Amino acid sequence: MRKFLLGRLASAIPTLIIVTVAVFVMVRLIPGDPAKLMLGDLARPDQVEALRHRMGLDQPVVTQYFLWLGNIFRGDFGNSITSAQRVLPLMLERFSVSATIVVVAVGIAAIVAVPAGMFAAWRQNSLADLSVVALSTLLLSIPSFWLGLMILLFLGLQLNWFPIVGFVSFDQDFLKALSFIAMPVLTLVLVEIGSIVRMARASTIEVARLEYITHARAKGLSESAVMWRHAFKNAFAPTWTLIGLILGSLLGGIAVIETVFTIPGLGRLLVDAIYARDYPVVQGCILFVAVIYVLVNLVVDLLYPLFDPRITQ
Repeated sequence: MRKFLLGRLASAIPTLIIVTVAVFVMVRLIPGDPAKLMLGDLARPDQVEALRHRMGLDQPVVTQYFLWLGNIFRGDFGNSITSAQRVLPLMLERFSVSATIVVVAVGIAAIVAVPAGMFAAWRQNSLADLSVVALSTLLLSIPSFWLGLMILLFLGLQLNWFPIVGFVSFDQDFLKALSFIAMPVLTLVLVEIGSIVRMARASTIEVARLEYITHARAKGLSESAVMWRHAFKNAFAPTWTLIGLILGSLLGGIAVIETVFTIPGLGRLLVDAIYARDYPVVQGCILFVAVIYVLVNLVVDLLYPLFDPRITQ
């Protein structure tokens, strides 16, 4: 197990370095002079040159990268062009909103989907199994933005159960904050529950065919005991990996849901920064999301031996 953990930790370091290079190069490939784009067409040449010097754009590209990377390691992502706020505190504030929605949604989806997928596998080819597979396939085929709009229209406008615009933090009013995130969470649960169900079902079917499951049944154990004592741990390992991938991708790709429900999260911040050509925020958000995705998957890899007993060295 030690070798496995050290290998995963070692692989994360070059991945993070590649991420920083990719983010740096991607922003530099944007057509035009970033300083001129930030200041606008009416800016004087001396203003453009001053901003270029302040941002280090008058240095060689390699020097620019290491200057930028050094600032990142010190927690200095620069200042927002539109609001003049420090980028890092702004991102952390918005990320807390996104993380709350995503973690709650993925947690609920996993709690519902994993038992449903295992139950469907245990009743393979029955009416219950076919119903679970059909419903999960239907949910997988629905676009998240369309589902969010339908939930907003039905639960927000028609039934008036939840507020459709605005956001309140949990520090201000816990119950009111719950009402604001209820529809985004419901949307993400329905979007992701299908893939988790299918993975849990497939992995359980594979485990159920192994010899030790047949041996457990031959000893006279009940089906519920066989499922939860012997099958669950091995069947959950691939599903755990999928849940980690979903968690990481949603933390970076929740912009659509936040835009639909006007939630002031990290994804919405990135979208607004792109429209405003606020390059320090764009660059910071992309790097932040990429690093979070890598770290989440690293944590999933490090916890994987807890669910897969074959990884012991």
